[in-house]
Amino acid sequence: MNADHTKNIVEVRNVSFKYGQEQVLKDISLSIHKGDYLGVVGSNGAGKTTFLKIVLGLLTPGRGSVKLFGKNISEFKDWYKIGYVPQKATNFDQNFPATVKDVVLMARFAQKKPFQYTDKKDNEIAEFSLKQVDMLDFKDRMIGDLSSGQQQRVFIARALASQPEIIFLDEPTTGVDQKSQDEFYSILKKMNQEMNLTLVLITHDIARVLKEAMHIACIDHYLVCHTSAEDFIRDNPSLNVSGHVVQTIEHRHTNK
Repeated sequence: MNADHTKNIVEVRNVSFKYGQEQVLKDISLSIHKGDYLGVVGSNGAGKTTFLKIVLGLLTPGRGSVKLFGKNISEFKDWYKIGYVPQKATNFDQNFPATVKDVVLMARFAQKKPFQYTDKKDNEIAEFSLKQVDMLDFKDRMIGDLSSGQQQRVFIARALASQPEIIFLDEPTTGVDQKSQDEFYSILKKMNQEMNLTLVLITHDIARVLKEAMHIACIDHYLVCHTSAEDFIRDNPSLNVSGHVVQTIEHRHTNK
C-alpha cells in the first residue's frame, strides 16, 4: 500500500510537553498519512513514548494541538479506529488468568455498552484476527503459557480485533528472539500492504526499521527529521546501524 499524502490520520502541530520543569518535547509538528508505515526513532529519554502518549490522548500537551481523523483530540470519540500494541515486557502479567482468545476479545468489549456481552460476530472477528497472525490454533491456550514471540502476536491480534485504521506499536520486539522478530516484521508488512493499515512503530532498532518502514521520524526532544527511509540513509552515510541513533541525531537540530 502506498501512503496517501492527501489524507492525514494524525496531525501534530507545535506540541511541547514538560514533566515538571523538565522539557521533554518542544515544537513537534508532523502528519501521519493514511497507508503510511512510520518508524519513530531516538535515544532513550528522547521523548518517543511521551509523543506516543500525547497522540493517544493519555497525556495533554502544555502547548500545541493534536488532531485525529480531522478532529481535535478533545472531541475525538472513535477510539476503535486506533489500535495499540504496548511493550510486552513492561505491560504484561505472565500470571494473568486468560486464554489467548479472551485476550483478543478484550478489544471487542471496548466497543460494547455496559453489561453488554460479546456475540457471534465478536467471536468471528477475534478468530479472524488470530488467523492473521497465525495464532488461531492457540486460541484456547493460556496466554501466560506462550513464548514471548507468540504473546506479542496475540497482542497484535488484539489490536486488529477492534478493526482499526491505524496501529501504534511501542518497542514491540523488546525481549523477543531474532526468529520471532523476523516473523513479527513479516506480519507488520502484511498488515500495511495487504490489510491497508497505517502503522507507527516506536523502536530503538534503527537498522531494522530502515529496511521495513516507509518514513522515519527522529525525535530528540525536538523533531530532528521526518523523511523517507531512503532519504534518511542517504543523508546519514556514516550511520552506525548497530543502533546508536543518538550519534546520528545529535548534530541535526533543524527540521526537514
